[in-house]
Amino acid sequence: MSYAVIANLALIMALVLLLPFSIKRVEEELEIFLLIMGVAAMTVSGLWNWHIVRESLAEPIKISLAVLVIGLIFKAARGLIQDTVRFLEARLGIRNTVFLVVMLLGFASSVLTAIIAALILCEIVTCLNLDRKSEIRVTVYACYAIGFGAALTPIGEPLSTIVTAKLAGPPHNADFFYLARLLLVWVTPVILTVSWLAAYGRLTEKGTGNTLFQDNSEDTKQVAMRAAKVYLFVMALVYLGTGLSPLAEKAVASLENWQLYWLGTTSAVLDNATLAAAEIVPSMTRTQILSILLSLLISGGMLIPGNIPNIISAAKLDIKSREWAQIAVPPGLVLLAVYFITLLVVY
Repeated sequence: MSYAVIANLALIMALVLLLPFSIKRVEEELEIFLLIMGVAAMTVSGLWNWHIVRESLAEPIKISLAVLVIGLIFKAARGLIQDTVRFLEARLGIRNTVFLVVMLLGFASSVLTAIIAALILCEIVTCLNLDRKSEIRVTVYACYAIGFGAALTPIGEPLSTIVTAKLAGPPHNADFFYLARLLLVWVTPVILTVSWLAAYGRLTEKGTGNTLFQDNSEDTKQVAMRAAKVYLFVMALVYLGTGLSPLAEKAVASLENWQLYWLGTTSAVLDNATLAAAEIVPSMTRTQILSILLSLLISGGMLIPGNIPNIISAAKLDIKSREWAQIAVPPGLVLLAVYFITLLVVY
């Protein structure tokens, strides 16, 4: 691979990292932007073949169908969700209800998808008898739980879809449960911890203060459009991940575990699925993959652009970036430190 190719791929990766964070239009049309960058990377690296084209068409199908079908079910069941929350609150109390809801959404997001879990979360939060700041705390911690839980299966979120696809061949031979086997023991403590923080931290029942409310309810066309955008997003990540693989093989796979771990913290400002597509390659060891995935998942919860549930929840509930960061950054930094030390001890 010539130096010119590597330099051009480095430029593409720099654009992928910087433009969504700095240009609002790029952030709003992220799927189209990433598709353009993916096609450019594939062209520069000279890796076009029919196998990649077929893979780019096939890989997004499962998660897109899950988003569409479960989205339609959710649309029809909004009233039932509200009634269930009120029933649980009356029987269990507000704190126990919040703990149960956040924990269940965290683990169920691997099947519901992170997108639908975030929509359900928004529906639930608007039913809670809390003030605005307490509801934001619940939302932030729940999005941590959803982001971690959704990574357990390829249909949970684009990050897990693209990682499973990239590692499907030798030497990892990743199947549907590959990420669950790799991450479950690491994900479970986080989901339980943030569920506890959401429920038994500083919750204040609302009186006359402000509270969160959703924007307009979705129609069938919006549900279908969301599934189509997910399809396009994953397709773009297939091209981007394949096209940037020569650069990742040369510059990323050779890094030490601790270097990969801290590299993943850039996920705080850029969707972690995009970074997974750009940075994870099959030549990495299991420990290298684990290191960067844990860093991506933790950092992805710290700021709104970090992962899909953050983006959806903040947009629908009108949570500002500063409000999110004030609550999400401190536990994120603690988790980064704890998991870094744990990885050093274990490996």
